[in-house]
Amino acid sequence: MYVPAHFGAGDDEVEELLGRRGAADLVTMTDGGLLATMLPFVYDAERKVLRGHLARNNEQWQRPVIGEALVIMRGVDSYVSPSWYAAKREHGRVVPTWNYVTAHVYGVLTVHDDPVWVVDLVRRLTDLHEGARAEPWSVDDAPEKFVNGQLRAIVGVEVAITRVEAKVKLSQNRSAADVDGVIAGLRADGKEQAASAVEEHRT
Repeated sequence: MYVPAHFGAGDDEVEELLGRRGAADLVTMTDGGLLATMLPFVYDAERKVLRGHLARNNEQWQRPVIGEALVIMRGVDSYVSPSWYAAKREHGRVVPTWNYVTAHVYGVLTVHDDPVWVVDLVRRLTDLHEGARAEPWSVDDAPEKFVNGQLRAIVGVEVAITRVEAKVKLSQNRSAADVDGVIAGLRADGKEQAASAVEEHRT
């Protein structure tokens, strides 16, 4: 990934992105070509691994990986209109762009076709996404026989991270007046999260 110096991500930003509650794309090269699946991951910061699961019928886990696996993780992203820039009124030499936060996570993929491993992962995923709810759902809320049937339909995957390429492109290359315009424009469009991200990363 091309990462100009002003769009580089710090270690804290990378850790935050890896630990976010969202889905990511698992991409592997196999003898049959590229395969990709979107799935939620749990990040183990201590062991530097990403854990998830695939449907048993998904051929991706069955095909040996050539080289490293790639997980593409995304943070906030948004369209940026050139009409928001002060520079448009000054000289007009502006074009649309896209702001975004992303990480390309490379690593060694291991498949875990083990019910104990998989149920532990499912509980971790559930706790991650349900933990903050007023009435969180638990795996134990479903009948045991039903849960066991669901678990037999999936296999676990783990990516042991070898390197991360991350990019935080949030208008850091624009003038202060242009950044003000981007923040105001995003807020006017109801993109509060994107506006806050630009505000936090202004130089």
